[in-house]
Amino acid sequence: MDREKTTLTEEPAGKSSPRRESTARGAIAEWTVTIILLLFGTTTLVQAFVIPTGSMEDTLLIGDHLLVDKLAYAPSDGAGRHLLPYSDVKRGDIIVFRYPVDIRQTFVKRVIGVPGDRIKIVNKQVYRNGAKVYEPFKFHKDHYIDPYRDNFPTMPTAQVLERGLAMLEHDVVNGEIVVPPGNYYAMGDNRDSSLDSRYWGFVPRENIMGKPLIIYWSYEASTEALAGPTISIDHMFDLIQHFFTKTRWQRTFKLVRGYRG
Repeated sequence: MDREKTTLTEEPAGKSSPRRESTARGAIAEWTVTIILLLFGTTTLVQAFVIPTGSMEDTLLIGDHLLVDKLAYAPSDGAGRHLLPYSDVKRGDIIVFRYPVDIRQTFVKRVIGVPGDRIKIVNKQVYRNGAKVYEPFKFHKDHYIDPYRDNFPTMPTAQVLERGLAMLEHDVVNGEIVVPPGNYYAMGDNRDSSLDSRYWGFVPRENIMGKPLIIYWSYEASTEALAGPTISIDHMFDLIQHFFTKTRWQRTFKLVRGYRG
């Protein structure tokens, strides 16, 4: 049987037909369902995230707006892992996670060590399980050697937080950090300017929210403009005045991928 075609017809002024009312109700229902699905999708499947600092430069820049895949990694148990395309967290993955020191904050870093890995840094060079790690994604923007940052683990500085001190006390074996079960060692690609596992310890598995999929928009902005919970008035005016000139069009819809070295 052929489906009924919908056509537009003029109605006399002041009158409302049952068909028009039915069409209006149908449109409202469709939009309601669409909005519900979008809300569900943006909180359950994907989530928008903006990069506020330069710790992942030049892989991710301040002002990159990302969509984060929240279904990327398998839960530790449950039947769902057999039904959906989950995967384990791997070395080289870029992850989005709740900052262990303050879970109200969200961080993005790269996984350097998985459970059981032995990590050390000598003169800025990362060694994992006794071998040099090839890291084409990393950047060193300082030429000097910092005794703690670039030779790790060693005597902590004042910048090391309580969780980092606990890591140095309990997880160092023969001059190497040993990543404990259920945890990951993460660092920023901008190695000389990254608050990462060197300073606050490991990322617990349960803190990992997902991994970036794509940069859907990139806008040249400062950390001060993006670090707050809401958009500042100054940033809003800046967007209005410079949207086209400060948008990094070449980064729009750029895929974000980890590295398998």
